[in-house]
Amino acid sequence: MMFESSSLILFVTATALLVIVPGPNSLFVIARSVEQGRRIGLVSCVGVLIGTLVHVIAAALGLSALLVSSALAFNILKYAGAIYLVWLGIRTLIREDKIDQHIDNKEQNTFRILIQGTVVNVLNPKSALFFLAFLPQFVDASRGAVGMQVLVLGMIVACLGTTADVVYATISGSFGNAFRHNLKVLRTQRYLVGSVYIGLGLVTAFSGVKQKA
Repeated sequence: MMFESSSLILFVTATALLVIVPGPNSLFVIARSVEQGRRIGLVSCVGVLIGTLVHVIAAALGLSALLVSSALAFNILKYAGAIYLVWLGIRTLIREDKIDQHIDNKEQNTFRILIQGTVVNVLNPKSALFFLAFLPQFVDASRGAVGMQVLVLGMIVACLGTTADVVYATISGSFGNAFRHNLKVLRTQRYLVGSVYIGLGLVTAFSGVKQKA
């Protein structure tokens, strides 16, 4: 057996507690859901999941350790993610409010939303740091196949995180649908969502582990 049952139970419990608290990825999903409805929120969940799987595979292959050990690589990823989030926020703030833009979510570019969710997660260096710092604590090197252990643990994190995001998307999407035909509400919602994006970008840029050159 790859893991001891007690260690696996502890890992699942700790992970569940961590994903309950909304992080940058969950806030992105919530913002999308409130702004464009439950369907777009769920598509964003899939995008975030794809980004998580990228981090899981990178951690299993040891790329996360390389990223954290390189100040240049870390900062490039960090600031690219911050700039992308701020750009999304600015674009949301300057968009014109039109009710017909929000009525039929089926007309939204699903692929574009999917890519945005993926990019937001992939360009979040804290995700790489999380997998590097958290997963190894539950890996038993004496059992061998360390990379496979990391991969399995990472998949558990991905499943639990996606479940939490789907719940957030469903609840926030329903809330947004109730007010989507009111221009005043749309305007307030736009300012709120845009501010969330910009706030996430600034948090990404000015927080986190400091790297030595």
